[in-house]
Amino acid sequence: MQLDITDFPLVWMRRDNAASSPDDALFAQFEDLLARQQAFVILSEEGLDEDGHDHPQEARKRAVLWMKRHKAALRAYIQGMVLVEPSAAKRLAGKAFAVMFGQFWGYPLHFGTSRDDALDIARHLIKVWLPPHNDPTRRHDA
Repeated sequence: MQLDITDFPLVWMRRDNAASSPDDALFAQFEDLLARQQAFVILSEEGLDEDGHDHPQEARKRAVLWMKRHKAALRAYIQGMVLVEPSAAKRLAGKAFAVMFGQFWGYPLHFGTSRDDALDIARHLIKVWLPPHNDPTRRHDA
């Protein structure tokens, strides 16, 4: 996975086909984001992973240890993750997963029906955290 922070506080997570498990570069990107001490939302157009994120045990262990070290910052600054999932059946099936996800990572998992829907959800999550005059997602030309 790789992160695109071009539209921060909207952070797009995209699959990196060259990497099969969490690596140092991804963890470093997340640490840099958390060090900003600003709210952000993670978005992904990948939808629900049919493979169930079947990572090797060592990679899962590394991710869990990393999460435990950064738990407070994850809960403080990540306002949620929004997956674009056009399939109503997958969104419904994802509700149970979203509950477990939120308990584990400390921030909620939401599903958007389209890219625009996901962006609307993400902007709402940021607005809840920020006062209106500090909202970086608000268009100034509107």
